[in-house]
Amino acid sequence: MATRLVQVTMKARDDAAVGRFWADALGWGVSSEGPGVTNVEPVGFSYPDPVAVCVDVLAVPEPKTVKNRVHLDLATTSAAHQAELVARLQGLGATPADVGQGDVPWTVLADPEGNEFCVLEPREIYRDTGPIAAVVVDCLDPAVMARFWGEAMDWTVHEVADDHARLRSAKGVGPYLEFVRTPDPKTGLNRVHLDVRPYPGDDHPAEVARLKALGATDADVGQGDVAWAVLADPEGNEFCLLTPL
Repeated sequence: MATRLVQVTMKARDDAAVGRFWADALGWGVSSEGPGVTNVEPVGFSYPDPVAVCVDVLAVPEPKTVKNRVHLDLATTSAAHQAELVARLQGLGATPADVGQGDVPWTVLADPEGNEFCVLEPREIYRDTGPIAAVVVDCLDPAVMARFWGEAMDWTVHEVADDHARLRSAKGVGPYLEFVRTPDPKTGLNRVHLDVRPYPGDDHPAEVARLKALGATDADVGQGDVAWAVLADPEGNEFCLLTPL
């Protein structure tokens, strides 16, 4: 059994507005599962497919108060493309953000509700990822996180260093999942989290048990009685194990 990363879920006070921002930012389409849930995915996309990690936006009453531990990095193909994309995103409502990055070649912005993201300078490694270069998770120990997520999913671990680790779908398509060392421990519930899904025919309770054996723990985010499982990785980052599909 195995899982794969299928979407990133963001909480927002106005899911429709944040969803529309991200759809316009990525050049994707937007739809809704119902009140309070906005889905963002490529037009014509057949979900799930590792060629893209989708974005789900969930309505919550609480405003954002601290820096997110999970963010998106956007890919560019040239210096001109980077400048053009930054200008376009600011026209859509993004604002400059300071997360202590200092003088770096990438640009840090925040979406209309303050969710930080980066517009990267051109990098060869991200030339074929699509608009999202990477889903990035702050962590205390990249090696521990790479070990857990590399066993939790059927993605390939590409690189593990002292300050970062990188995984990607074994099919060699879509964005990377990256873990970046930060000195700050996690506090409170994450406003952005990962959603993983088992394959068709897999046993959901057995997959929950397997992930717990790897180091996951039960997490309560107020989900109530739902079909999916809410767990936390070894550093306490909440994630959802969706039903097989």
